[in-house]
Amino acid sequence: MLSRCQSALLAFALFAAPALAAAASPVGTWTTIDDATGKPKSVVEISEANGELTAKVLQVLQSEHGTHPLCTECKGDLKDKPVVGMQIIWGMKQDGDEWKGGKILDPKTGKVYGCKLHLTDNGQKLEVRGFMGFSLLGRTQVWERKEAP
Repeated sequence: MLSRCQSALLAFALFAAPALAAAASPVGTWTTIDDATGKPKSVVEISEANGELTAKVLQVLQSEHGTHPLCTECKGDLKDKPVVGMQIIWGMKQDGDEWKGGKILDPKTGKVYGCKLHLTDNGQKLEVRGFMGFSLLGRTQVWERKEAP
């Protein structure tokens, strides 16, 4: 028979486990921070389906072309499409404490890069690394988890 203290700890563990697991995932809404200016650039939503992460732009906060820019440098079907609503990350699969193997689109340049994601700061920050070929040859942005309204 469990004591009251043991019962309380067990109840806490059962209810806290899903919350802790959610914090250990990049799924959610993020404010992207420009690595050159340090200023918020957009709001992105990361979602998961069938073990793969994707991300789409919910809102543009700053751009040389206003808050509703088009992807003028994109190729193919994305050419001249609105950046808001555009999928910019796809194919990311978890590998230990990282997500990798996917791609990231830079709507400003229209270029597609390899991508790695890594949570930091107890799941409140996300290191987003875009690279060509080797992950050593790239750049990293740190995105901040956006609180639910």
